[in-house]
Amino acid sequence: MRTIGAILTSVVDERPYEQSRPLELTELELDPPGPSELLVRITAAGLCHSDLSVVNGDRVRPLPMALGHEAAGDVIAVGAAVSDIRIGDQVVLVYVPSCGECLFCQAGQPALCERGAAANGSGELLAGGRRLHFVDGREVHHHLGVSAFAEHVVVDRSSAVVVGRDVPSAVAALLGCATSTGYGAVARTAGIGAGDSVGVFGLGGVGLSAVMAARALQGGPLIAVDPVADKRALALELGATAAVPPEQAAETFSRLPGGGARFTFEAVGSPAVLAAAFAAAGRGGTTVAIGLPHPSSQLTIPALTVVAEARTLKGSYMGSTRPATDIPAMAQLWREGRLPIEKLISAELALDELNLGLERLADGSAVRQIIRP
Repeated sequence: MRTIGAILTSVVDERPYEQSRPLELTELELDPPGPSELLVRITAAGLCHSDLSVVNGDRVRPLPMALGHEAAGDVIAVGAAVSDIRIGDQVVLVYVPSCGECLFCQAGQPALCERGAAANGSGELLAGGRRLHFVDGREVHHHLGVSAFAEHVVVDRSSAVVVGRDVPSAVAALLGCATSTGYGAVARTAGIGAGDSVGVFGLGGVGLSAVMAARALQGGPLIAVDPVADKRALALELGATAAVPPEQAAETFSRLPGGGARFTFEAVGSPAVLAAAFAAAGRGGTTVAIGLPHPSSQLTIPALTVVAEARTLKGSYMGSTRPATDIPAMAQLWREGRLPIEKLISAELALDELNLGLERLADGSAVRQIIRP
């Protein structure tokens, strides 16, 4: 079938992006789904820093590539081997497909699936190969098995989780990345408990999802850190007990019992911010790295502190979530009003406004923008 998708053909770091226009809407040929795959009509897609990092070269991916990895849509066809998803279901798309068989999948860590990582790195689907082509036959790489900035996509069955129709498509889309990553880092990777002091550095969609998660799990005090005043105000609305600019962070955390927070989270992808989050944790504290830095980035922290203060630094990819169970659980928390995900949405844009959205993301003025194909 023919569809329209947003294609990146070369790395572009020339701003403003609405003028350099790195993403181009292109007519594409989309193959029918294979036996273990689904054809999905995209209803909402979120614009994430992981998309921007491919555009500017911070994350090296094979090109040309159809971007977009955070989305929801309606299933319009299923492969012959798919029996548990039906035409008409609303699905949240997951950016790491999982084989269910490797060491990590068997250990309940689908975000680390070996086959999924290999497929994502090569721009293929889990079953191998690509389903997207230019009309002249040249292949187009998939972005994280999803390629959501498009009217239609073909994805692996493991890249989709069914959610009820009562969940608006824009909320459902954010369950696939921003909320899963932020909530999972707090609930899964760190496992905070009631009354644990928490610090969140970086208040984009992921960081604010971490704030919401900490509030839902009754963590506190809860300190949010970001240079943008509007984002700090939103963090307070979402449950933070304090929100400060970076230059006030060290003093603010030093006043907590134990000289720092029990848990700190870095959601920027900056080694300097990660070092600040590590410094803000107290004795016996844990720092969780969520943001994706440039591959060449190096982190420097006091080695003695790790031992002498029994400190922990942990990585969290996809929030360490198990999408099949965690996404429905997060949807239920949204229903109960404990995860007000809709408050993360800064704007809704059409596909042809993607480059404007990239610039808003790059300049820090937007939290999450929803793309409507």
